[in-house]
Parts: sequence; structure tokens; C-alpha cells
Amino acid sequence: MLDERDRKILDLLQTDAGISVTDLADRVALSVSACSRRIQRLEESGHIARRIVVLDREKMGVPTTLYALIKTAHHADEWIETFRKAISDIPEIVEAHRLTGNHDYILKIVLPRVEHYDVIYKKIVRRVELFDVSASISMEVLKSGVTIPVSYAE
Repeated sequence: MLDERDRKILDLLQTDAGISVTDLADRVALSVSACSRRIQRLEESGHIARRIVVLDREKMGVPTTLYALIKTAHHADEWIETFRKAISDIPEIVEAHRLTGNHDYILKIVLPRVEHYDVIYKKIVRRVELFDVSASISMEVLKSGVTIPVSYAE
């Protein structure tokens, strides 16, 4: 079971994974060793899946976001695995979700410019048969982040 200090540690780490254990311990009112043990326990329990660095997309040359909505006529496990493999080595595809509703999948794709989408589209359709693909370009980011609420964690 997590307590409020654990949740605070998780919240602070997901905002800045580079925070020093000393600073983190000060912020949650623990000794450095106690804080370090809690972090290790949270990693071992899987509450901390990994620590990453978030890069600036403008500086990395991929400022454009496009969402591709995909429909397929195939729903067998074998096709899903083929699709998963087809998109797994395309670095511009940063997220992929299987959906309910009118579309089967949505891909979040980051691009240097919108015209580059054709390159990604062709890579996908060469590897797997799709029924329909439609794309929408993000014109403005209203909210973005990688943090999640910690209050539900047990």
C-alpha cells in the first residue's frame, strides 16, 4: 500500500526524474536513506516503470503532430500482431492505440513537416493491409504532458 509520501515521491519524480535524492528527501520530509529505500521499493513494485528524458520536439526537428485514424477489415490476433510489428520500428509513430467505436486504431505521429506523412503512410501500407486511413493534423497543443494522477495508486 502506498502512503502520501510515496505518492508525493511519485508525483515529484514524474515531473523531474533528474531531481536529486537529497532534494526529493527534503521535499517529502524524509532522510536521504529512507527516501532512497522508498524509491527502490517503488521501482521494484513496478510503480516506477522507467525514468526518461523528455526532448524538445522543436529542437529535435519534429514539431508537427498528426493523428492517423485507421479502420481494418481484419481483427484476428495474427493480423493485430502483424500490424504491431509493422508500426513498431517506425520512430515517428510515438503512440498507437486500439479503439472502440468507428475506428479501430489511432496513431500519434510526429513529423518534421506535414508532407513527411506520406513517407510514413507508405511504410505502413507496404507492410499491412488497411481498409481506411484518415489523418488529422494538430493545429495547436492545448494540453500536453506525461504526468498522470497519483491519487489513485494503491
